[in-house]
Amino acid sequence: MEYFAFQWHITEACDQRCRHCYIYALGSHARFQEMALEDMLTVIRNCQTFCEKAGRLPYFYITGGDPILHPQFWTLLEILRIADIPFTIMGNPFHLTPEACRRMKDCGCRKYQLSLDGLRETHDGIRQQPGSYDATMAAIPMLREAGIDSAIMTTVSRWNVQDIPALVDEVVAHRADIFAFARYCPSPKDRDVCCSPEEYRDMLEQCWEKFQHYEAEGCQTTFNLKDHLWTLFQYEKGLFDPGRYPDDGVVYDGCNCGNCHLTILSDGAVYACRRMESKVGNALTDDLYDLFTGPEFDRYRVYENFQKCARCELLRFCRGCPAVAAGYHGDMYAPDPQCWKEVGA
Repeated sequence: MEYFAFQWHITEACDQRCRHCYIYALGSHARFQEMALEDMLTVIRNCQTFCEKAGRLPYFYITGGDPILHPQFWTLLEILRIADIPFTIMGNPFHLTPEACRRMKDCGCRKYQLSLDGLRETHDGIRQQPGSYDATMAAIPMLREAGIDSAIMTTVSRWNVQDIPALVDEVVAHRADIFAFARYCPSPKDRDVCCSPEEYRDMLEQCWEKFQHYEAEGCQTTFNLKDHLWTLFQYEKGLFDPGRYPDDGVVYDGCNCGNCHLTILSDGAVYACRRMESKVGNALTDDLYDLFTGPEFDRYRVYENFQKCARCELLRFCRGCPAVAAGYHGDMYAPDPQCWKEVGA
């Protein structure tokens, strides 16, 4: 049976003040929100009921803020252990110790996702936390020793695009299990932080060459092609053929918004995608299955509304990043600002 992914923000508390963080995008917080234990139990039951109705198994991506800062973090993990629900932690490196890593593993943690947004100077500048780069690299062997996969995730923008190819080398040298990147979601006021299509494609080309080189050498790092513009990249290289799929109108790949995951915030708010304003309900009061199969989620699944993608042969497999489009243009169905493909009328 397949999993259904729930990205669950249990707290907004964090040790870092990242320049691209959406929690801080609206200004300073006098008090961070965190979900009460009783409400967390409600969320788990709601997610389990959803999966029973949908014929899926629950999988949680527990994040924040930094989820380990939640006062009931370990209680939550023990609840998930008893319920036999697997999970990934998406957090910071600062509170990881060998003992904490072993304890997470015992509770069922399969993967720990860390962020690296460039080489040391660039990363620490974006994170506004000196020593963050070194602490992140130091966490990788601790996680490995505990039997937890380490995933390195990067947010690409003009602040760091020049660092990304060299960062691949660093990630491989430190034996991270997984490396992936997504793109910065701008607001109309900071669209200039986004790369141009040409800059972004050039970075993909450089990374692709490194991926191929390391895979040929038997490198143990998995390069996750998370950004759906990789589909376009591979299509142009003859490595992806949409003709292998039936002409049946089925959406086979691309952005998973409204497809196979949802996000739950620390106040219970349910979002179709956390990277853009897409609130559809509340996990503390609404039936998640009814939400997901109802009109609120349907607004994010109108594929013929994609202004550019609907005219592209890759519609069912790519669609770029609607959250980036939403931030850049104010409309998720607008063209992805980093897509370099020319599409006819």
